[in-house]
Amino acid sequence: MVQSHTVSRPFLGGFVTEASVYGTILVSGMIVVAGGYGATSWQTFLGVIGTVIVFWAAHVYAGALVEYGVNKTEDPSMGTAVRLSLRHSLGFLTSAVPPSIVLLLGALRAVPDDVAVWIALWLGVVILGALGYSAFALRGSPWPIRILGCVGTAGLGVAMILLKVVVH
Repeated sequence: MVQSHTVSRPFLGGFVTEASVYGTILVSGMIVVAGGYGATSWQTFLGVIGTVIVFWAAHVYAGALVEYGVNKTEDPSMGTAVRLSLRHSLGFLTSAVPPSIVLLLGALRAVPDDVAVWIALWLGVVILGALGYSAFALRGSPWPIRILGCVGTAGLGVAMILLKVVVH
């Protein structure tokens, strides 16, 4: 008798990619650098959005190029390569949305600039922790390993916060 096994996918299962991790670290790094120059939330928001779009486009292009030239798919067209790369790179954009919304709230004066920056940085920590936890959960790791994955990955965000403290 064959048993059907279903994997329980955490809420971030479809976005657990290196692009998501990289996008989150990029946004946190941009926030730290902007803070070092005394940028307002509005300036930081615009810098983050612009940088994320440029890096995302470069990531999509590089992914499509490699998919088309190196990886062999059933449909070897460039269109398929671009679609696969777009799908794979989605986490790069989505990981930037929560911190960007907080920065926008600061830019619109709904919250003070410094509060918006700190919340955006801590959101990066939360996103990285969720990605780390989800990655280990998708592998079926026991909960203590999932927690270690969460803490280890969130540690990258904490490193960005420590960098911000040192820069100021």
